[in-house]
Amino acid sequence: MALPRFADLPVHPNAPPGSSWGVFGEADELGTLNFIGPEQVQAAAALVRAGRVFALNWDVALPSPPFFMRGEPSHTLFEKFDGIVLDDWLDNFYLQGSTQWDGLRHYSDADYGWYSGATHDDVSASGPGRLGIEHFARRGIVARGVVLDVVRSVEREGGRLDPFDFFPIGPELIERVAGEQGVDLRVGDVLLFRTGWVGAYERLTQDKREQLAAAGRPGSPGLSGEDLPAFLWDHGIAAVAADNPALEAGHPGTGSNLSLHKALLARLGMPLGELWVLEPLAADCAADGVYECLLTSAPLNVAGGAGSPANALAIK
Repeated sequence: MALPRFADLPVHPNAPPGSSWGVFGEADELGTLNFIGPEQVQAAAALVRAGRVFALNWDVALPSPPFFMRGEPSHTLFEKFDGIVLDDWLDNFYLQGSTQWDGLRHYSDADYGWYSGATHDDVSASGPGRLGIEHFARRGIVARGVVLDVVRSVEREGGRLDPFDFFPIGPELIERVAGEQGVDLRVGDVLLFRTGWVGAYERLTQDKREQLAAAGRPGSPGLSGEDLPAFLWDHGIAAVAADNPALEAGHPGTGSNLSLHKALLARLGMPLGELWVLEPLAADCAADGVYECLLTSAPLNVAGGAGSPANALAIK
């Protein structure tokens, strides 16, 4: 399939600038996951050499207190059949509260609507429908994962990256980190950005965690820049994920200036991962010099969902 360059988007006359609406068909539900075909899956599977498995999923109860007006989950165990069987359930479980994918229902373009021209009526009701996370779930995500360890790159150059303050990661830095690590970017890749946020959060006392939640949107390093959507699209990137709360770089307490959510989710149809656990995987990559892996992710099959726990594994 010959794909247009970002400079040639949009291809649909009624689509917003910089959007891929219509590129994958008028009824598309997968967005840039379409970049991952059988060839990419086979190549990713061939990356498994040592058999080491890294679960990239955080405790579903973290962060605690939660961010972004979400509640805390409550886990209950109960007995049945005279106590020989235990069953359980979760109350108040937010699908995007911890390690997650933002699906294509999650974020809209205020002027044009949701990805591929879906309207508020199309996406606002629960149950099967346009852009629900069930479309990702039925497909599954298997791809080449590329770890971009921004923390180690900055430290190698004598700098220090504060995990709770603004630090922009744009195309120039991405290319520099990839070059230092000796890894290239390929069509169908899922990029995994280590900012150090999850690891730093785990080291906080509960008092500090409560202060962070009370302050509003957490600050963090993350993706940033008007030229980033073009860079990701022209490289054929299927999805991006990071170990921070919103993927995007944020100044502490500044609210919801999430311009890349609009550019990537609503316009390009690119899934965004947040709060992924990347510390052990990045350490292993630094030890053996291999920054690519087989990545698998099984989003929950929730009809009409706006997002899902990632259920992600990296295998090297």
